[in-house]
Amino acid sequence: MQIERLLAGIPTRWWLALGVLLIGLVLSYVVVVVNRRLLARAGVPNLIEGTAFERMARELGSSTVAIVAKLSGYFVFVLTVFVALTVANIQYTAVFWDDLVGFIPKLFVAAIILIVGIVVGDKTQLLVQEQLRGIKLPEVNVLPKLAKYSVFYVAVLIALSQIGVATLALIVLLGVYALALVAFSLVALWPMLQSAAAGTYLLLTQAYGIGDEVRIGDHRGIVQEIDVFVTHIESDEEEYIVPNRKVFQQGIARIR
Repeated sequence: MQIERLLAGIPTRWWLALGVLLIGLVLSYVVVVVNRRLLARAGVPNLIEGTAFERMARELGSSTVAIVAKLSGYFVFVLTVFVALTVANIQYTAVFWDDLVGFIPKLFVAAIILIVGIVVGDKTQLLVQEQLRGIKLPEVNVLPKLAKYSVFYVAVLIALSQIGVATLALIVLLGVYALALVAFSLVALWPMLQSAAAGTYLLLTQAYGIGDEVRIGDHRGIVQEIDVFVTHIESDEEEYIVPNRKVFQQGIARIR
């Protein structure tokens, strides 16, 4: 009897709010399952395989697809909670409801942009590394990281713009980053640019060719390969990979 009286004393709007919460819980679960399947069918797991974010997610017992799907479920459930609070007519809910309804979707989009930026940045690094694998110069190792962090930086700026950070400040930050990137690239890649210029000259003038026996500085051997950046020479025991800028700096002697 006491339980029935207690239940009878609960306002109807509270029961409605509880029903909204239950529906939201079920709906958020459905959203997680559907989004996970959609992302899997779209081939996202194969596209992001090998990225640092995916490896980190695996170590945590999850995956990138699962994290994105769960975020969408949390987004639905959080909105449901505030709808339930409104239905229950909780005091002060109306004060921040309008602002919150506008902010939560932006926060969700910002989180997705950050995750996509991290994954795309990792994938860009892998692709650049693959393209530069044949270039035997230590300076090129900085290019994959530059590409990765450039994608990260742009993703952070876009995410910040989603949550209301001043656009002008973001544009200024982007301009500063671009200038810093150009300056750093020139400093870090200057030896490679020198080698490229020297290699272009050597290929055009054909100062020596494959099969010639040459001496470059302290290295002597048969020329095996010449490209824009380096010259490969091979002796009986060793193979030397000489940056083309050193050919100009140290000079070259053809052995007759």
